[in-house]
Amino acid sequence: MDTFALVVTIGVALGFTYTNGFHDSANAIATSVSTRALTPRAALAMAAVMNLAGAFLGSGVAKTVSEGLIQTPEGQRGMGILFAALVGAIVWNLITWYFGLPSSSSHALFGGMVGAALAGGTTVYWGGVVDKIVIPMFVSPVVGLIAGYLVMCVILWLFRKSNPHKAKRGFRIAQTVSAAGMALGHGLQDAQKTMGIVVMALVIADVHDAGDAIPIWVKVACAVMLSLGTYAGGWRIMRTLGRKIIELDPPQGFAAETTGASIMFGSAFIFHAPISTTHVITSAIMGVGATKRVNAVRWGVAKNIILGWFITMPAAALVAAVSFFVVRLFFG
Repeated sequence: MDTFALVVTIGVALGFTYTNGFHDSANAIATSVSTRALTPRAALAMAAVMNLAGAFLGSGVAKTVSEGLIQTPEGQRGMGILFAALVGAIVWNLITWYFGLPSSSSHALFGGMVGAALAGGTTVYWGGVVDKIVIPMFVSPVVGLIAGYLVMCVILWLFRKSNPHKAKRGFRIAQTVSAAGMALGHGLQDAQKTMGIVVMALVIADVHDAGDAIPIWVKVACAVMLSLGTYAGGWRIMRTLGRKIIELDPPQGFAAETTGASIMFGSAFIFHAPISTTHVITSAIMGVGATKRVNAVRWGVAKNIILGWFITMPAAALVAAVSFFVVRLFFG
């Protein structure tokens, strides 16, 4: 196996992790910044540190990505498939970042993997794709919407007799904790997705055995790149999540972040399912906002976001398939 191809593929995987960080940093901190619980730079620094910590909390999601979605391809063709999958994901991330759409980096990666695998003649485990990707893609936003609504209802009931100004001050402080939990969950989920890809590349190159523990350097590299990307910040998407869906106050921000973090930890530790942090926090924000009044949520903006969710996997798959054919054309 060409060592150069391995190094390039791992480099592109780390590049994807970086784009994932700045694309999805908004998921962890948009609500805290929009409610002025944290300054943007303080929020980004905190999110970067918690992303780093979250990456070391488990490996179930990485195992699903590396073994449960496509058959590990072999040889030079296999490395080309991984490279094309990552290109598809990166291109889609950059397009949606440019337009300020909080689409899912996770589903861009999964779409890229499926598209490249189909183009390269590698088996796609459709059962795994449906169970671990498609079903959670539909279920997690519904759970986020309902849970966000219920958590906010509980908060409103518990603090119904409190002084509004004192309560808001308290929740502004509490949001520091909930935002940290959200960033920790983001690290747990999204750093592991790239770890799974790097492990696949190492298996293809015959320098790592399938099923072995993830090398520590892989964990460190993926965690650091995700953190650096997070600290770079994705301001366009932050505006969409923090302001355009609904104007959030501190109690609402706390409810949305607590809901999102809980769902991410549950899905990672219980189901080993690589869910989208974007889907979860966006739907939680919508659910929380609906407690104020249903038309407080700007459903037109929400509709555009949801449309972006549905086209992410097919679009990334298409870019990945085209990328694979280009790679084959030039490198055989």
